[in-house]
Amino acid sequence: MDPAAEYRSRLAPRRAAFERAQRHFTRIGNLRLAAGGLFVVAAWLVFGQGWISPWWIAPPVTLFAALAILLKRESKRCTSASRLIAFYESGIARIEDRWQGKGRGGAAMLDPAHLYAADLDLFAAGSLFELLNTTRTPIGERKLADWLLAPAALDEARARQRAVEELRPQLDLREDLALLGHDARAAMSPQALLPWIARPAVHFSAATRPLAFLLATATLSALIAYFAGFTRLTPFLAILLIELGWLFFQWPKIRSVLELVEAPSRDLALFGAVLHRIESEPFQSPWLIALKTGVETGGVPASTRIARLSRLVQRLDWARNQLFAPIAILLLWQAHIAVAIERWRAINGPSIAQWLDAAGSFEALCALAGYAYEHPACPFPELVDGAPILDAEGLAHPLLPASAIGNDLRLDAALRLVIVSGSNMSGKSTLLRAAGVNAVLAFAGAPVRAARLRVSPLQVGASIRIVDSLQDGRSRFFAEITRLRQLVDHAGRFPPLFFLIDEMLSGTNSHDRRIGAEAVLKTLVDQGALGMVTTHDLALAEIAQSFPGLARNVHFEDELRDGTLHFDYRLRDGVVKRSNALDLMRGLGLSV
Repeated sequence: MDPAAEYRSRLAPRRAAFERAQRHFTRIGNLRLAAGGLFVVAAWLVFGQGWISPWWIAPPVTLFAALAILLKRESKRCTSASRLIAFYESGIARIEDRWQGKGRGGAAMLDPAHLYAADLDLFAAGSLFELLNTTRTPIGERKLADWLLAPAALDEARARQRAVEELRPQLDLREDLALLGHDARAAMSPQALLPWIARPAVHFSAATRPLAFLLATATLSALIAYFAGFTRLTPFLAILLIELGWLFFQWPKIRSVLELVEAPSRDLALFGAVLHRIESEPFQSPWLIALKTGVETGGVPASTRIARLSRLVQRLDWARNQLFAPIAILLLWQAHIAVAIERWRAINGPSIAQWLDAAGSFEALCALAGYAYEHPACPFPELVDGAPILDAEGLAHPLLPASAIGNDLRLDAALRLVIVSGSNMSGKSTLLRAAGVNAVLAFAGAPVRAARLRVSPLQVGASIRIVDSLQDGRSRFFAEITRLRQLVDHAGRFPPLFFLIDEMLSGTNSHDRRIGAEAVLKTLVDQGALGMVTTHDLALAEIAQSFPGLARNVHFEDELRDGTLHFDYRLRDGVVKRSNALDLMRGLGLSV
């Protein structure tokens, strides 16, 4: 199925529904305004002139209330339709490569010290994260970012693949989550819920609820007996005094429970709608089944348990009703509710973090499934165990248009180092980023931008986007050798390091660069790492001779035609034979 065509076929009825709801909203709003006018006229005729009966006020009031209910319903329909329009328009923009800067790029999640996040442009506007991130909640965003920032273990990555593959065609499910996620965005936040869970327990004695029930029953019975004429008022007042005295001593505990429950219960109610959608889906893959089980406590679905808390808080609201408030006092209503809420928190509180984590993982899987659906030509990589390997056909960068040129690339135990030479803008850095980003996608559980990719567990480490820092007093060269130190420290660990170094040691002279680069690369290769290095300095290309059988030179070429440089972005064996630096300078009008 063509995903763009499917999105457009679904977008048209959503736009029609939005326009229809807007028309109804406008008409009902005008009718409600007219009903308000009728009320004013009727009130003037009743109270100002005394010409008609007060009963004539009832019809416009009733009509106004009914129209208010209808207006709220149409408002919800407008909101839902507009959300779905945005959902499908964003999908079409991603497919047509018009998505850059329109989504949430996760810039706040970028750690400059991370081993590859900044170098591979994982976050910020136009980043890989922005392309993938169709999550709706903070915890879903965080989970997706975590998967990109650290490779999963082999079994877990394979399990994610199967889950993403199962979710790929389930567009209705992603549509439902798009609707629910807007409301649950604040709800699915550990910062909002976990402090409430972590509060010290409020201890009610085992006798609190039976005693409250006994006092309420006695007070109510005495009141009924008084109205029935069986007793005087004195027994009722005496029992009421005892009841109020008991409530006075219990009130600090009751208040500490009730004061802080409303916001968490409201957030959990919204979160429960997302959980219910997960619980109702029949899954097949082990990872999804495990997630579904993770939102159960004692065999009871989380949404059912959350609904129980919502009902308790709704009953608590009854005590604020002016008609019910006196009865609530007699029944010790708030005491009963407080004990029940605290018991709910004691039973379910420890599970809320697990519910949040499961829902965040599910959202992240759905984001990867959406990417897989929108890019049907992108296959899932073959994840293999054993000796380190990255074997790709038609490898390209996922942020480039579909017409981008793909290249074949292989590194394994027999060929550990690829040295890439070539002119400026010929594609060297893009090749490094393409290899790194696809390795990241592979062990996040996502499809990759290649015709085929076979890869073992690898820890990506990069030195590509290295800059100086005035604030830290660091030159670019110092920042680069600091990163190289990090790469050396990671080499020899599991998973094996996959290093990507752009223009290695370009901040020093050719003599020192040659000696330093060879020493660092020898250390990395000797410790079992695989990697790629780009260079303009053809002296560095000679390093391959120091790694007989373990290193390979490849290059990109350019061609000057009619004063214009042309690139074909195709990887070739050997060392580049020419440079385009002078041609570029002349093209910009510099006399060289």
